[in-house]
Amino acid sequence: MNKEQLDSFKVFASDQLGLEFRDINLLITSLTHRSYVNEHKKSVSEHNERLEFLGDAVLELSVTDYLYRNYSEPEGILTAWRAALVRTETNADAAHKLGFEDLLRMSKGEKAGSERARQVILADAFEAIIGAISLDQGYDEADRFIQQHVTVKLSDIIENESWRDSKSYMQELAQRHDNTTPTYKILREDGPDHEKTFTVGVFVANKQLGTGTGHSKQEAESNAATEAVKKYKSRTISNN
Repeated sequence: MNKEQLDSFKVFASDQLGLEFRDINLLITSLTHRSYVNEHKKSVSEHNERLEFLGDAVLELSVTDYLYRNYSEPEGILTAWRAALVRTETNADAAHKLGFEDLLRMSKGEKAGSERARQVILADAFEAIIGAISLDQGYDEADRFIQQHVTVKLSDIIENESWRDSKSYMQELAQRHDNTTPTYKILREDGPDHEKTFTVGVFVANKQLGTGTGHSKQEAESNAATEAVKKYKSRTISNN
């Protein structure tokens, strides 16, 4: 790695993370995907999976501690809130806002991969950076970083009720408002078998209320339910 590349990591740490790493190699490794190592075996030997393993544990501990100290809801609700805060989508969004993409080191093939695959890589790198911060700066600094970029999203998650399982919530709303159970139908399948995309519609009393896509039927159904839930909530607001 040349001096210009090294300086870019230091600037990122300072400007985006608000940190000055004692060992900048921890940050570099946290942003190094396994595929990059495979393409640069002579010059790079370590990828971010071990740091991701550590960061995942630190993230869950930090979020759990925050929820326990600040909320008195039952265990089931706190568990659902925690799951919403540490899931792939939340981590990938935080990574995107911090501008990880420009520094992520991965193979050409991974760079050209699907949007979902890149989202997973971003989320994994976010957890790896948490691991790197914990090792380099200590748990308290990692906890501060998590409070700043993860738990801050809880109010929106609660307000939008995105912590709920969308299909279960959709069924609850359909039974409450229309006295019926929603059904899901595959509307379209696209792409090769190894990377197929499903489009699913959710119907209530033969009326389509939502459409969702995903790389599995379950993901597509969940996304369709999420859209339908928004329509139910909009209908409730307008009736009030």
